[in-house]
Amino acid sequence: MKKDHVSFQRRPFLTPIWLTALAAVMIMSFAIFAAWVWGTAGSTTVIVIRHAEKDVSVSVTDPPLTPGGAVRAALLARMFGDAGVLGHLDAIYVSPALRNRLTAAPLAARLGIKETVAPADDPRVLARRVLNEHRGGRVLIVGHSDTVPQIVAALSGNPKIPEIADQEYGTMYIVAVPRIGRANLLHLNY
Repeated sequence: MKKDHVSFQRRPFLTPIWLTALAAVMIMSFAIFAAWVWGTAGSTTVIVIRHAEKDVSVSVTDPPLTPGGAVRAALLARMFGDAGVLGHLDAIYVSPALRNRLTAAPLAARLGIKETVAPADDPRVLARRVLNEHRGGRVLIVGHSDTVPQIVAALSGNPKIPEIADQEYGTMYIVAVPRIGRANLLHLNY
């Protein structure tokens, strides 16, 4: 014989509240993680070059540029000097040497920004300064044959940057330094 009665299924009362709370915590965790990734995803792009050709025929301790050096400085201004373009340079750093200031002068004038004169004695300090002051921006650094490899090494984390020869003036490094992860390095000649 079969009994006819209604059976009730037992459910804990707090299960829906518990699942809702767990879902809310997971959604908030994901939102915080997404905001952190979004906020730290920008890269700082640093272009590092050596000054243009210096006039060694002049017997001064701080020689100016040769006519060929002035042409190279003008080329640099044409390459990076359009302030109306998305992604233009935000800052220019030069050493106190006249040849470095003259290399950057046409570009700075075209962009309407003032060069920042920074000592060339500690390239790692300069690299940290640029990354701290221009996070997510675009910066040009005009260095010397002995400081450019050190600056690039400090920015990229790559210690195997080749030396620059005395007569080599067209070397350009573009270093994209993300806030998270490894830097990307591009070596060009201009």
